[in-house]
Amino acid sequence: MGPPIHVNVRLVNVFVNVTDANGAPVPGLTVKDFALSEEGRPQKISYFERETNVPLSIVMAIDTSGSTRKDIPVEKDAAREFARALLRPADRLDLMDFNSDVREVVPFTCNVRLIDAGLNHLDFGPATALYEAVYLASQRLQPRHGRKVLLLISDGGNTKYEVDYGQALEAARQGDVMVYSIIDLPIVADAGRDTDGEHAMISLAEETGGQYFYANANNLRQVFQKVLDNLRTQYLLGYYPNPPARGSRFRKISVKLTYAPKINGPYTVQNRTGYYPAGDSDQPSQ
Repeated sequence: MGPPIHVNVRLVNVFVNVTDANGAPVPGLTVKDFALSEEGRPQKISYFERETNVPLSIVMAIDTSGSTRKDIPVEKDAAREFARALLRPADRLDLMDFNSDVREVVPFTCNVRLIDAGLNHLDFGPATALYEAVYLASQRLQPRHGRKVLLLISDGGNTKYEVDYGQALEAARQGDVMVYSIIDLPIVADAGRDTDGEHAMISLAEETGGQYFYANANNLRQVFQKVLDNLRTQYLLGYYPNPPARGSRFRKISVKLTYAPKINGPYTVQNRTGYYPAGDSDQPSQ
């Protein structure tokens, strides 16, 4: 007989959000409440953590083009409150702005004073490099460990075309980045709205396991609070793919609840739709 063949099966981490019919996070679930599959095959959940404390790396990317300038003062105040409430010593936040160009204002830090100062020095421009911002933010997040989140604040318009939607989504997937989209609504009526851009921001969130929210100057603080609550109540599911994932093809993941909720149902389960095998770690990120 020849030597034994060793197969390196990597643990796949899946962060999961569960919300009720009112959009509120659902706490208190156990591993038995979840069913997970890869490529349609049921998988055994080998690691479970409720209200995960896995360190967080977050890029806050703020659209500072002309179409969003009306809400920038409120966005600054809400972003300051959000950073102060969210960041723990192990967490890091990177501040970016984007208009005609994408710029890193403050590199990853947990120092809220530096973030405050950066928010006071945002740059402005006429165009909107939305997809380029997603692409570059995902690149910034890719080498980091733990939970990786892009908080994208924009009205959805993209007027620069060096990077398209598909490239932006693939960069987020490659980096295991969860996109949280805050859609800055210009007006309620369709006139003046970039609905295609709004749908793109929604799709980015849904495909990566994040969430999306519509916002205006009157409810921005409440929206930031919803993002904060969501990040604090995430579940972490880990599994070893069976059969082991081979190659670099995108693998589809499905997470469902094993029961029908009786209170404030139906529940919505949100998680990334899949992963690239080469990009996952072999241990839970702590």
